[in-house]
Amino acid sequence: MPAYMIVTAKIADRDAFIEGYGATAGALVAKFGGKYILRGPGAELLEGDFGDGASMVISEWPDRAAAKAFWDSPEYGEAKKLREGIADCQVLLIEAASIKDALNG
Repeated sequence: MPAYMIVTAKIADRDAFIEGYGATAGALVAKFGGKYILRGPGAELLEGDFGDGASMVISEWPDRAAAKAFWDSPEYGEAKKLREGIADCQVLLIEAASIKDALNG
């Protein structure tokens, strides 16, 4: 069953974030079998207390194990250091049938 990683990020220095962390993490997502579904800034907070104006990233993975292999890898551990001091992130992981599978099942 596919897994989805959902990231909400408040970014203080967007250029540094994209050039350092974004480029490095993007290459690792592909290496570990993930693909981006959404990447974009300017989220509007409708409820809660985290995320107004934040960037959102959703990546799809073959399964939870693949996403966790990425997240727990030494390579990604090093990549996360590139966002220290320039971004506050909230990261969620969930397994769920894809919309296509849900509609056909």
